Amino acid sequence: MSTPPLFDLNAPQREAVKYMDGPCLVLAGAGSGKTRVITQKIAHLIENCSYDAKNVAALTFTNKAALEMQERITKLLREPKQAKQLTVSTFHSLGVKILRQEASALGLKDRFSILDSDDCFSLIQDLAITTDKQLIRRIQGTMSLWKNGLVDPDQALNQATTEDETQAARIYRSYVATLSAYQAVDFDDLIRLPVELFRANETVRDKWQRRLRYLLVDEYQDTNTCQYELVKLLVTGVGKKPMFTAVGDDDQAIYAWRGATIENLKTLQVDFPDLKVIKLEQNYRSSTRILQAANAVIANNPKLFEKSLWSDHGLGDPVTILGMQDDEQEAEQVAIMLSAHRFERRTKFSDYAILYRGNHQARVIEQALRKERIPYTISGGQSFFDKAEIKDIISYLRLLANADDDPAFIRAVTTPKRGVGQATLEALGAFAGQWQCSLFEAVFKGGIEAKLADRQLTPLREFCTFINQLEARASRPGPSGSGENAGAVLDDMMKEINYEAYLYDSFDDRQAQNKWQNVLDFTTWLKEKGCGGKGAENPEKNLLELTQMVALMTMLEGRDEEPDAVRMSTLHASKGLEFPHVFLVGVEEGILPHKGDPDAPVETLGARIEEERRLMYVGITRAQRSLQITWCKKRKRARESVHCDVSRFIKEMKLDEGDAVPTEMEIITPQNRLANLKSLLTKSKTGQ
Repeated sequence: MSTPPLFDLNAPQREAVKYMDGPCLVLAGAGSGKTRVITQKIAHLIENCSYDAKNVAALTFTNKAALEMQERITKLLREPKQAKQLTVSTFHSLGVKILRQEASALGLKDRFSILDSDDCFSLIQDLAITTDKQLIRRIQGTMSLWKNGLVDPDQALNQATTEDETQAARIYRSYVATLSAYQAVDFDDLIRLPVELFRANETVRDKWQRRLRYLLVDEYQDTNTCQYELVKLLVTGVGKKPMFTAVGDDDQAIYAWRGATIENLKTLQVDFPDLKVIKLEQNYRSSTRILQAANAVIANNPKLFEKSLWSDHGLGDPVTILGMQDDEQEAEQVAIMLSAHRFERRTKFSDYAILYRGNHQARVIEQALRKERIPYTISGGQSFFDKAEIKDIISYLRLLANADDDPAFIRAVTTPKRGVGQATLEALGAFAGQWQCSLFEAVFKGGIEAKLADRQLTPLREFCTFINQLEARASRPGPSGSGENAGAVLDDMMKEINYEAYLYDSFDDRQAQNKWQNVLDFTTWLKEKGCGGKGAENPEKNLLELTQMVALMTMLEGRDEEPDAVRMSTLHASKGLEFPHVFLVGVEEGILPHKGDPDAPVETLGARIEEERRLMYVGITRAQRSLQITWCKKRKRARESVHCDVSRFIKEMKLDEGDAVPTEMEIITPQNRLANLKSLLTKSKTGQ
C-alpha cells in the first residue's frame, strides 16, 4: 500500500487532514465528507506523524458512527491491526473506560453499576412519592440537563425560582446521594464524573492527557457543556500544546432540548485563540436545486461562520411544494406519489424516506402505506428487548448468569415488590461499597446484620437463596451434559415470581394483558431457541447459555442488513442519513416550526425558531436527487379539525416559479393513477 492517505480529497479536506500546528475546527457542511476527513486524519497521524495508535482518540455520539469510523480506518492503515489500539468511541464509552480505571479515586468500587433510564425512573418515582409518569419524566429530564450543565444539587436549589424547580432540586439531591449509596452511576454521570475527577486530581488528568495525545471530535455542534469541558480538560495542560481537531456544522445544531449548546462553537474560539478554522463547502450528496433551497433557508439565521454549500451533481429535479386539504389526503397522496415515482424511476423502496417533525404524524402515514402495500420501517421505534416487562424478566436471567450484576439485582429484587425498599438498598449499597463487593454478595457477608434489621434482611436473603437455587438448576449437568431442561427452570422461575399478578396489580387490564402477552412471547421464543422443547433450534443449550445469547442479541440488534423498505423518521432521527428521494411532510406553522411555549421570552422564541430552521435545513439536505414537501390546510388534533398555515420556511426556500407545483394540486385518483401507469408502460416499451 502506498503512503496514505491523502488521495481522493479536495483541497480544504486535504488541508484539514494535514494541519498539525495546533487546535483545528473543521466546519463540515451537510454531505461534505466529514467522516472521510476524520478517518484520513487518524491514518495521517499514525502513518506520517509518528503517533502511536494507542495515543489517538476519536469521539462521536453513536455506536454506529464509531463502528463505521473504526472499519474505515482499518482499511486505510498499512498495518490494520493498529486500528484495534485506537480509542474510537462515543463520549460515554470513553467515560466508562476512565471511570473503570479510576473508580477508587472517586470512591467507587471497581464493579460499580450503570443504571439505565428505566432503573433511574423507578428510583425517582420512589423519591418523588408519586405515580405521575409525566411529572417523573420531567424531573428526570431536568436532572439530566443539570448534570450535563455541571450544576450540582446545591446550585440547582439556589437557582430554583418556582416550587416545581425547588421540588426537583430536592429530589436531585436525594437522587445523587442514593446513587452514591448504591455504588451506581447513571448515563449522565459517565461524563460528569470524569470531568469532576480531572478538575480535582491533576495527577489522574495528566495521566490521561499523556495517554490521549491527539483528540478528534465528531459532530462537535452537538456537545453539551459537560462534554466540552471533558474535551478541554483532555487537551489543555501546563506547557502542553492543545492538539485536537473538532469537526462540526453550526447549521445542523438541533439538540438544544437535550442540553447541546451551539455556544460551544463560540467558546472554542475564546478558549483557543489560535484556532484554525477550515470550511468544507463542497457537497457530495445533493443536486444543485436542493442545495440552493437549503442555503436560502439557513441564510435567515445569524451566522457564526459564513459558508454556502455547492455541488457538481447538476441542477437536478425541481423541489416541489404540494398543498393538501388535510392530513389524510396528505398521507394518501404521498403514498400514491411514492409508488408512482418508484415505478417510473425503477427504484427500490429503500431509496425513499418520509420525514416529519413529530412522532404523532406517523400514524396516518403508516395507514396509507399499508393500504398501498408499501413496506416501511420506522426509525427510533422501541426494540422488543427495550420494553419494560421484557427487561424485568431479563434482569432475572442476567442475575442467574452473573450474581455481581448490580443493576440486574436492583431491578429484580424490586420487581415485583417483595418488601425491599429504597432505605434497605441504600444501606446494602453502602455496605457493599465498604467491602468492595456486589450487592448480592453483601447480603450473605458477615457484619450485614449490624446494618440491616431482620425485617429488611429476611426478604433479601429469601430472594438471593431463590436465585442461587435457580442458578444451580440452570447450570447443573444433565443427561446430555448441558444442564437441567431450561424450559422447566424458566417456567418455575415465572411461577415463583408471580409476574402476571404483578402486572394486573400495577396496570389496567388492557395494558396488563398486552404486557403479559409480550412476556409469554418472549419466554416462548426462548424455549424455541433452545430450551429442550419440541422443535427447539438448540435443544442442548441450558438457560445460562440462552441468557448470554439474549444479551448478545440486545447488543447487536439492528446490525442486520437494511430491508428494502421506505424509511419513516422524525427529522431529529434522520440526521446523518441520506436518501435518493425524500418526502418532507407537515411543513406548517405550529409543526415546523414547532409552536413551543407562546409565553416564552422573546429571546427564547427567537432561539427556538433558529433551531427549528436548522431542523428544516437538516431535512432538506437529507435528499440526494428529489425532494417533495407537503403541507395541509387543515389537520386533525384531538379529534378536531384545525386550520393550518404554510410554514414560513417554504417561502424562505426562494424557489423559482417553475420549481414548485401549484399549492392547489390535482388529486391523484386511482383512475388517473392507472392511466399514468399505462402511459409510463407505453413509453418504456417504445423506448421514449
